[in-house]
Amino acid sequence: MASKSKNITFAAIDIGSNAVRLLIKQLENPESKVLTKVQLVRVPLRLGFDVFSKGYISDEKKKDMVRLMKAFRQLMKIYHVDVYRACATSAMRDAANGREIIESIYKATGISIDIIDGKEEAAIIYGNHIEKNNGLNGNLLYVDVGGGSTETNLISEGRLIFSASYNIGTVRMLNGSVCDSEWERLGSDLKGLVPAYPGIDLIGSGGNINKLYKLSGERGLESTGMSVTSLRKIHESLASLTVEERIERYDLKPDRADVIVPAARIFLTIAETVAAGYIYIPMIGLSDGIIDGLYSASLNRT
Repeated sequence: MASKSKNITFAAIDIGSNAVRLLIKQLENPESKVLTKVQLVRVPLRLGFDVFSKGYISDEKKKDMVRLMKAFRQLMKIYHVDVYRACATSAMRDAANGREIIESIYKATGISIDIIDGKEEAAIIYGNHIEKNNGLNGNLLYVDVGGGSTETNLISEGRLIFSASYNIGTVRMLNGSVCDSEWERLGSDLKGLVPAYPGIDLIGSGGNINKLYKLSGERGLESTGMSVTSLRKIHESLASLTVEERIERYDLKPDRADVIVPAARIFLTIAETVAAGYIYIPMIGLSDGIIDGLYSASLNRT
């Protein structure tokens, strides 16, 4: 591990069902304990479109993954990354050839990738201590919506009460591969929490809720999130348009324009189930949680 006297640079690779991200942060002053983002790269590989329809990752996507990891390896060298972690989530978990691809990537690049289950994914996300960092209290349901799964963490007065992962994601919904039983499990779990933890609000995570927040017009210097009413309005507007119309009217990227509507639907379903009226949006996600974990581990070793 790098010594305290120099800048310490951390990196996280998040291999999701819709996109793959490389986040690099640097601890410029160990005394300040503040990590500064120095680079974020997002590439829409869309692994889930293979996995959730065919059950495996195609040879072409496999080649693209290897190419991308080689590029990420070079970027980490350029930024002098001291420690990193690469995590793969729902698509790689479900892919019949997921382990084989990870071995191929390791042989080609030296990058070791952890396939994490839904519970660990949820724990990493909670590891950001969102409610603590934002001074929030009460009953808060942290919701991270991805391409292949949705992670939930119920936090009550600063304590983690409940954590679960559901195979309900934006890419799965577009492919029509979300089982009714998963929706039923989600609904049953959340309804069971409401009597003991009333007045729940949401904390939303993921690229889609960040974009929905921006489109709602509520994002500003004094804003910490958006009302569920505003989310419902922007969802109705987007859902009434074709993907091409969403790209044109809202200046969305193609890989965002198709998944943003099912993402809004997932958030709305959860909000309605727990009768939430507001969604706090801290604009961070899994990759931030990975780096938070790396930083905490580095402190424990010093």
